[in-house]
Amino acid sequence: MIVLDPGATTLETLEAVFRESGSVRLNPGAKPVVDAAAAMVSEAAMGRMPVYGVNTGFGKLASTKIRPDDTAALQRNLIVSHCCGTGEPLDESTTRLMMALKLLSLGRGASGVRWDVIDRIERMLERALLPVVPTQGSVGASGDLAPLAHFTAAMIGVGEIHQSGRRMKASDALESAGIKPLVLGPKEGLGLINGTQFSNACALKALFDAWRMAEASAVIAALSTDAVMGSTAPLISEIHELRGHAGQIDVAHAMRTLMQGSEIRESHRKGDKRVQDPYCIRCQPQVLGATLDTLRIAARTLEIEANAVTDNPLVLVKLGKIVSGGNFHAEYVGFAADQIALALAEIGAIAQRRVALMVDPTLNFDLPPFLTPEPGLNSGFMMAEITTAALMSENKHLANPCVTDSTPTSANQEDHVAMSAHGALRLHRMCTNLSVILGIEMLCAAQGIEARSPFQTSTRLQQVLTALRTEVPPLGKDRYLAPEIETAAALVRSGTVASVAGLRLHR
Repeated sequence: MIVLDPGATTLETLEAVFRESGSVRLNPGAKPVVDAAAAMVSEAAMGRMPVYGVNTGFGKLASTKIRPDDTAALQRNLIVSHCCGTGEPLDESTTRLMMALKLLSLGRGASGVRWDVIDRIERMLERALLPVVPTQGSVGASGDLAPLAHFTAAMIGVGEIHQSGRRMKASDALESAGIKPLVLGPKEGLGLINGTQFSNACALKALFDAWRMAEASAVIAALSTDAVMGSTAPLISEIHELRGHAGQIDVAHAMRTLMQGSEIRESHRKGDKRVQDPYCIRCQPQVLGATLDTLRIAARTLEIEANAVTDNPLVLVKLGKIVSGGNFHAEYVGFAADQIALALAEIGAIAQRRVALMVDPTLNFDLPPFLTPEPGLNSGFMMAEITTAALMSENKHLANPCVTDSTPTSANQEDHVAMSAHGALRLHRMCTNLSVILGIEMLCAAQGIEARSPFQTSTRLQQVLTALRTEVPPLGKDRYLAPEIETAAALVRSGTVASVAGLRLHR
């Protein structure tokens, strides 16, 4: 069981929620403040003073007073009216993460929902009842309204639920699990759909995958450096300490460690007349290091957001007040998503140049053209390099910022929005593209290193080559490469490349 501590849950715990299945529970120590906030909301619902979303309408309709006996209908109407999402459903792992993030937000005791709502989410997670949530429809304004409405609808028995690989009516899935549909109390519908949990879950998924890409890139870059007999002089620690950036220092150290003991490197340490390698070899710590630090900044933002209360209005128990604010605005998530996009694009850009260096006989050091033993009759990795160029270009386009693309909605009440959902959703495609670029680079680097025989690469890098060659044999005569490229990309995505090399970069 994974236990979440409101306000103090780490990225490591959230990644476990994302990558594993099973129970997720909120620390029961949160119950007293949750109950206190719920009591304040219940009292406000019966009072005469208008309290937004408790006894009033929503958005432009906030001035419309709602009678106490219409409270339940108000909340249900809010949910079903906001179920306007479209597009492919969110994957199940990210849906789990989104639900866990909602638990964390509600568990801070500022949303005014009953503990029964929290218990219901926990029971759905335990039984793997995952709402079908369309991925399109949020602008990251008053939170992720449409996606979270579909999530909430499943709790009240409306819409659909994924259960054991099947897509079922929510009412049927709940009944089969012995769970009664939730009847929403005052503000509970609003508390569930206000918030950034959809955008943040998608951004966190990309962050977890992007970190694997960054670690794999450091390993594969070391392979490529050996393949082209690149100089390791630019990796010495003094260079990077003079600049001082943590990411740059970390990458240089990692690459030095990975390449230690390489016979290929020792074979040309003396008598190498090249003064400088191209930037894609010489500046690897500077570029990959900058992406690491960019990912670290995004990680800190998303971790804070995961522990935040992001709905509206907020129940301030200590002050005895219910106050409207703007914590639902997803600007922080939008910026973090754009930062991750930039990092992904740059990791791919420099990796693509290393691929181009390895296949071009006019650029590399005595490798066969396109890394094939019989060039001319065979094309080798000619087209694979073009594929990396295509994917690199696509990622450059996808890396354009989303957070700057605000548009007014809801009769100009929500007149500045974050577009965080757009920013976060496009990251999955970027991660997939990057995994293919890195997979192709690994195939090319392996081919290049093997062309240096009888000299061997380092022990750590040889372990990576062994893992690759267990799945993909060396390229002799031309053959159908697409499945092998996907196999190499899967090794990158799974974290196998960095794991086999024994590399772990501090996030």
